[in-house]
Amino acid sequence: MLTLTLKLLLAHILGDFTFQTSKMIRMKRIKKKGLRYKALLCHIVIHFLLLALLLFDFKYWAGFLLIITSHFIIDLLKLRWEDKKKLNKTALFFIDQALHLLIIASVVYFYSPFKIPYQAINSPNNLLLVVSLISVTYVVGVMIKVLMSKWKPEENKDALMKNAGLYIGMLERLFIFGFILINYWEGIGFLLAAKSVFRFGDLSRAEDRNLTEYILIGTLLSFGLAILVAVGNNYLLEIINTL
Repeated sequence: MLTLTLKLLLAHILGDFTFQTSKMIRMKRIKKKGLRYKALLCHIVIHFLLLALLLFDFKYWAGFLLIITSHFIIDLLKLRWEDKKKLNKTALFFIDQALHLLIIASVVYFYSPFKIPYQAINSPNNLLLVVSLISVTYVVGVMIKVLMSKWKPEENKDALMKNAGLYIGMLERLFIFGFILINYWEGIGFLLAAKSVFRFGDLSRAEDRNLTEYILIGTLLSFGLAILVAVGNNYLLEIINTL
């Protein structure tokens, strides 16, 4: 089962990411059907060849056909939804990939039936991890926003990315959480140093001292609360494992 899964995943990754060029993606998005279908057909042929090369066994012919046919249909529907602009490209990308992976899982199940370990998924360890991840990203983000609301500077209307600070904060706290989970505390120092280097230009050019202090307080709060959540997660994990 594992070998078949890895082969199907490898064919999908190579076909959808490695061998799908930017030119093919642009051609698929052109509304002229001739160019669109030509690019889509080329994409499917690449998947066909990769699957044929990796599987190399006629007993998988039914799964082979299901993956190729479904891939064509899913990609075509994705392009039509892009044309109608019912969903943004980011959402469509993740829906597209989820459907492809669901088909792969169905094919694997057909040849090697497996059981999803629901009981293991709902274990206290996993539930604690989910709670901690949500806390370190969204909950801490809201706490920092509330705590610093009275010092919030005027928004920069020329900013290229909306909510960039929010996402940067989430990412840095996830890194901190991960470093503590693997007991690599030195990583937090590297992260803080890297952020200081990137922020140095902004802070040195800032005429407003309040902005400098605002960024410094926000960074310390973000790092401090992330460390608190991660340490709390490890502490509770030890208690769970001793029960």
